[in-house]
Amino acid sequence: MNDQPRHDRDSDTQPFLALVPNMVTMIGLCAGLTAIRFVLAGNFEMAVGLIIFSAVIDGLDGLLARRLKATSDIGAQLDSLSDFLNFGVAPGLLVYQFALANSERMGSWVVVLLYASCTCLRLARFNVAQNQAVTTGIKPPAHFVGVPAPAGAMMALMPVFLAFETELDPAKYPFLTGFYLGVVGLLMVSRLPTFSPKSLRVPKERTSLILIALALIIGVLLTRFWLSLILLGLIYILSLIFSFYKVLAARRRGPAD
Repeated sequence: MNDQPRHDRDSDTQPFLALVPNMVTMIGLCAGLTAIRFVLAGNFEMAVGLIIFSAVIDGLDGLLARRLKATSDIGAQLDSLSDFLNFGVAPGLLVYQFALANSERMGSWVVVLLYASCTCLRLARFNVAQNQAVTTGIKPPAHFVGVPAPAGAMMALMPVFLAFETELDPAKYPFLTGFYLGVVGLLMVSRLPTFSPKSLRVPKERTSLILIALALIIGVLLTRFWLSLILLGLIYILSLIFSFYKVLAARRRGPAD
């Protein structure tokens, strides 16, 4: 017979559901690591697919943690480390092997280092901002500051998407590809306000339209996958241009009276 008090036994255990968000994060981490393995094997389509899968997983683990009330310090750190590998290291290596490896004289590896370093800095700044919001009680803004890491990874892979959909070979234009990758990295550490899904509010009477639009988007993704990713990437880039224009317009007007 176990004489240990019940409350002591309960303090040594936790609900299984509390582990689910971290388990989902580990699945994403394994996907990113496996993507690197496929990059080294030259199977770029599978590598891209795994990075996209890890981006979907990244959106789920935080949502699960909040819904299950299973947020934890170790979960936050695990998520950041996973994001750095999935959206910094893996896309950088993929673009390098796919389009830049044969142009080493142009310093292409330096651009990959820049991109990965910017991803790391972006994640570190995000963690600091989250901690400050918790300690000060100040509600964080409805938008992101700089391009978030998953969106940055999708932008970085745009030359690869173009190659899969068209005859365009980014390896023939290493300077443009490297320059573009560097710009994406700098956008992640910029102070540019960018779109956040958390800021969206959907009128209840338009719920059906949203679901129908989602069905159409999924249908297009299933039939013209790479073209769909290119179009989504272009829409996101247009949103960045619009945000940049708004910032410039606000600076020209000066401080409000």
